Amino acid sequence: MKDISKTKSKKSLKELLEFGILNIDKPSGPTSFDISDFVRKTLKPIGVRKTSHFGTLDPKVTGVLPVALNRACKLTGFFIGEDKEYVGIMRIHEDITLKEIKKAIKEKFTGIIKQIPPVKSRVKRQEREREVKKFELLEKEDKDILFLAEVQGGTYIRKLIDDLGKELNIGAHMLELRRTRAGIFEEENKEYPSVNLYDFEKAVEEAKKGKEELLKKIIIPGEIISRLCPVIEIKEKEIQRLFTGKPIYEKDILSQGGLGGNSAKKDETICAFAKNKFIGMYKIVNEKHVFAKAMFVMQPIK
Repeated sequence: MKDISKTKSKKSLKELLEFGILNIDKPSGPTSFDISDFVRKTLKPIGVRKTSHFGTLDPKVTGVLPVALNRACKLTGFFIGEDKEYVGIMRIHEDITLKEIKKAIKEKFTGIIKQIPPVKSRVKRQEREREVKKFELLEKEDKDILFLAEVQGGTYIRKLIDDLGKELNIGAHMLELRRTRAGIFEEENKEYPSVNLYDFEKAVEEAKKGKEELLKKIIIPGEIISRLCPVIEIKEKEIQRLFTGKPIYEKDILSQGGLGGNSAKKDETICAFAKNKFIGMYKIVNEKHVFAKAMFVMQPIK
């Protein structure tokens, strides 16, 4: 894992915009695509060509929505399946005790569960397994219950509540939902807390006037992927060859960051650096002298 603060301090605004991520606090109303598109259009005058969000939120759902900028969009697939945390309010249709609801959650809605995506979802409606790591009821007022859930990426919270209501034979639906964490991106992270659209726009307007500090402060370097995937260090002399998409050979490796020997698992995703410079994302193959093959190579920013 790299020291992201140190990496960021050496980057210009141009470099951050070319390979950066914004931890946006999505408001209720717009779709996740709307937010991603709004970020792109707002940043277009200062060099952003494309954006991509890490995991869809329903229009009414608020909270953490990471949005990648320019070449960081290539990282979307590596982040999107990570665990998520939510705080929400569910309404039960008939009043029963918290004890009864907690019993059903413990027996049927914790651990590996089976879910069929809701009718309005864009994915194929077939049963699939998802893990519910935490499903806690925090407080109850009449028929409204405040809850906290930590789930595997791809779990539908609205469907989870609906299925719970059916299991209890009383019915239930979700009133409000807020995502407080998406993988390594958190609502109240000390280093990179989520930023609302008003503060984002304000930072961009300041940057257009030559005052870049506000915008630089809220952009997360794409190198934060090193907090998700193991890091290997490559010999500096191999950088130019790797920029052409060539594989990493065992002789190219300076340090395997804990991946040495038998701990390097085939098909595991890793990120490669050379003298603190991010080279790209690789998949371990362990074929003869080839250690890993490129999935995404970060060409130098000109």
